[in-house]
Amino acid sequence: MKIADVKANAFAMPLTSPAFPKGPYRFINREFLVITYRTDMDALRAVVPEPLEVTEPVVKYEFIRMPDSTGFGDYTESGQVIPVSFRGERGGYVHAMYLNDHPPIAGGRELWGFPKKLATPILDTEIDTLVGTLDYGKVRVAKATMGFKHRPADADAILAGLAAPSFLLKIIPHVDGTPRICELVRYHTTNVTLKGAWTGPASLELHPHALAPVADLPVLKVESAAHYITDLTLDLGTVVYDYLAEDNA
Repeated sequence: MKIADVKANAFAMPLTSPAFPKGPYRFINREFLVITYRTDMDALRAVVPEPLEVTEPVVKYEFIRMPDSTGFGDYTESGQVIPVSFRGERGGYVHAMYLNDHPPIAGGRELWGFPKKLATPILDTEIDTLVGTLDYGKVRVAKATMGFKHRPADADAILAGLAAPSFLLKIIPHVDGTPRICELVRYHTTNVTLKGAWTGPASLELHPHALAPVADLPVLKVESAAHYITDLTLDLGTVVYDYLAEDNA
């Protein structure tokens, strides 16, 4: 293989059999269960990297069912998003994500810097209740419940949240273990079609785990819950802050 061929095809690893295809990445019937809860402000400040700023002691715990995603297949995801501000722009910092499918783990980490780890999340309906669970190995670390489609949710608020930017801390190490890439990345979802949105009574419990520490942001009070189904496109990102750049030192 010629050097030019390597450079022309070097968008993902392994070179001759990439773990994920090139985008764009379109999601059909992407289903969300989002529990918004109040937590400890000091715990938030301890995990949100500058120059992001924590705006309120709130976390959004998410379960996302993705049955039809371009290049990534059929999978489920669970994790925490923290409302933040970046130089006056409000959005969400993606703090932790756990999922059960290798291509979006590899693609998410390598392209955008999503904090993805392998685990077993499930989002399903049990009789009259929407239930999300997250197991890390055989250990239960999160469980959320919500009354199934009790009331319509505010569609405008849901769409505004989906239109807001999200932020990621992308870290790629050098071969000697030092950071080669350390960047704050911003991305958006676009071409959103909201197919339905509901709210209702909800609960959330988080359990301590050394390698899936979602409970480090404890649940003090459940504030609200939303269940919605969308089609959307996950856009590629932009670097908004380079931690290794000399002018940022």
